[in-house]
Amino acid sequence: MQLIQAATTKDIPAIRDLSLRIWPDTYGQILSAEQLNYMLDMMYSETALLRQMEEGQQFILISEDDQPLGFAAYGKADNDITWKLHKIYVLPNIQGKGLGKKLLEYVISMVKKAGAQQLILNVNRYNKARQFYERLGFTVLREEDINIGSGYFMNDYVMQLSF
Repeated sequence: MQLIQAATTKDIPAIRDLSLRIWPDTYGQILSAEQLNYMLDMMYSETALLRQMEEGQQFILISEDDQPLGFAAYGKADNDITWKLHKIYVLPNIQGKGLGKKLLEYVISMVKKAGAQQLILNVNRYNKARQFYERLGFTVLREEDINIGSGYFMNDYVMQLSF
């Protein structure tokens, strides 16, 4: 049986391990190896994950038989009614089996309870996850090119789901 639960700082190694297993498959055809490694270090080092938690990102893990299968992180955006899905990932070998949808539905239920009226996210313009979000009701608001340093950019769509 699959279990979704809040992650704590003790789960940081598991989240990092998942990201190292998921990102090469997700972004290997989109980003250079150098940018992929730069972004993993920038966003998924244990120090970076701890900082994100301390800054208010709420992480959740989905697991089965005590084996982590994926994770998500979310938090308030600019105001009380707008929340942001910062990340959502499931192991490549189990994508398409509904786990990502379960994670996203959990996030939506939590942000609604907190008074959110919309959930926003960024997705790489070439990431197939865009279609996943659209199937669940998200729409593209705009394109955004974010300078992340060392000459690298995140070329994203900003998407929104209103409740």
